[in-house]
Amino acid sequence: MSHPAIKAVFFCLSLLPSVSALSAQFEVLETRVISQQPDLYCGWSTVALRSNGELWLTWSGGREAHVCPFGQVVGMTSKDDGKTWTHPRVLLDSATDDRDSGVLETAKGSLLVTTFTSLAYDPILKKAEAAGDWPAARLAAWQGARDRLDEAGRKAELGEWLIRSTDGGKSWSGRIPTVVNSPHGPIQLKDGRLLYPGKQLWTGERKIGVCESRDDGLTWQWLAEIPTRPGDDAAGSYHELHGVEAADGSIIVQIRNHNAENKGETLQTESADGGRTWSVPHSIGVWGLPSHLLRLRDGRLLMSYGHRRPPFGNQARISADHGRTWSEAMIISGDGAGGDLGYPSTVELADGSLLTVWYEKLKESPHAALRQARWRIKPD
Repeated sequence: MSHPAIKAVFFCLSLLPSVSALSAQFEVLETRVISQQPDLYCGWSTVALRSNGELWLTWSGGREAHVCPFGQVVGMTSKDDGKTWTHPRVLLDSATDDRDSGVLETAKGSLLVTTFTSLAYDPILKKAEAAGDWPAARLAAWQGARDRLDEAGRKAELGEWLIRSTDGGKSWSGRIPTVVNSPHGPIQLKDGRLLYPGKQLWTGERKIGVCESRDDGLTWQWLAEIPTRPGDDAAGSYHELHGVEAADGSIIVQIRNHNAENKGETLQTESADGGRTWSVPHSIGVWGLPSHLLRLRDGRLLMSYGHRRPPFGNQARISADHGRTWSEAMIISGDGAGGDLGYPSTVELADGSLLTVWYEKLKESPHAALRQARWRIKPD
């Protein structure tokens, strides 16, 4: 399955008045489908650039649909800046649904791949069993996947996980519990620690905060809770965090918000002490979610995020003041068929161009595919 390339398009980007009158242009060079399994649903990917120039892309694959019991953590790599990709490889296949996948190369060269396990498919299956309206083969497949474990075993399988490779992805560890989860995983700090902004998915409190690792991802400890904005329900309506360490040493974390105030927007919180304390989350005036954060080589910050209303697609913004203000939107893709898309992540390639990858349910397919755009922010 292929998608027509979107040739170079120019857009004007004006920074917010509180920053300066500086303006810039961006250019989308190409957009195309890169997933190689059109009969499967591919979701919630993350792309990472290794120090040797190799790209790693991981996602939840092996799927029938957005919610199903078949999810696996799948990966592929590119050694030519995303022009070609290796055949997909299953990295983890637990006894239940493995969902959102993040990937990171640590300062020590280890690869960390994150995921979480879910039983969200169970109510759908119970309804189908009661109604008796599914094709027999589909019902048997779902039941067979569910029944790999008994009910107690399925509940015990729920968790937030990481797998780790110290040989460039040739072999992988068993699952390591990570305390929290978020779609794009942890970040590397300049002091050597790994910081993981996320949510406790399977505890009664379902706290929002950060955990850290001081041993290259082998173990994780809770570090700090992010405060709740007055009137918000953090446990029920804060989701899918990601962070970045700015050039001034502050740490920026963004949060998917479903509270009534600023519903559907990305909220932001900041830490000036290495993640030990956090500001109260606040609106940055950006509708769209969840976000991925990247520090560019010139010190500016880039946020990329899904836009699940017209124009359906993916957008990005830059900050020239360490996340205090953000530019107007740059539309990386705006031709989506609907809202089942997004979770973009971005890397900066050696030539200064940017590569953004996301998942998207295309017009011509019942399944979601992986798409990528190569683009660049043009100098003034």
